[in-house]
Amino acid sequence: MNFITQLLEHLNYGTILFLMLLESTVIPVPSEFVVTPAAYHAAAGHLNIWLVILFATIGADIGATINYVVAYFFGRPLIYKFANSRWGKMCLLNQKKVEKSEVFFNKHGVTATLTGRLVPVIRHLISIPAGLAKMNYWKFLIYTTIGAGCWHSVLAGLGWYLHTIVPQEQLNEKITEYADYLKIFILGILLIGVGCFIVKSLMKRKKDA
Repeated sequence: MNFITQLLEHLNYGTILFLMLLESTVIPVPSEFVVTPAAYHAAAGHLNIWLVILFATIGADIGATINYVVAYFFGRPLIYKFANSRWGKMCLLNQKKVEKSEVFFNKHGVTATLTGRLVPVIRHLISIPAGLAKMNYWKFLIYTTIGAGCWHSVLAGLGWYLHTIVPQEQLNEKITEYADYLKIFILGILLIGVGCFIVKSLMKRKKDA
């Protein structure tokens, strides 16, 4: 954790990519404390905002691919064994969280790899059920890229905005505050989307009947 703290204190495109790679595997690295501060520094002229989003998304793709490949070739027994191990617990992982991601994937189908990138807890695990289901890799990668890109764009927008109102010494405190609002907002949008889909399906079924 001290190693990760050091990286967070010296953000550049390489550390952004690496930390987002870790975040998309099973290492508990909160993306809001990587992309948002990086965008904050971009607003100050130290980084490029578009490259921040690009490298964060590439890192997420690589990390998600690692999870996907492990799940695809080694299957559920190894995933559960690791989740229940001491190393899994150190990564704040357990079998219940993995099962939760599987339920989300089974409920929403292949698009779960896109929408799941916006959901807390599910975000960094959704690639595991995709691998277990042996989803087509290129489709998985496209959805992962879109989902991760959207999430990182939101975080980058937040960082850019915070630069206009918050001094750097208060940044982490404000990120925590605003990140909670973001999670509620995004979950609300997802619920509205699911509701619209259900209503549309019911209307179509009624029309066909």
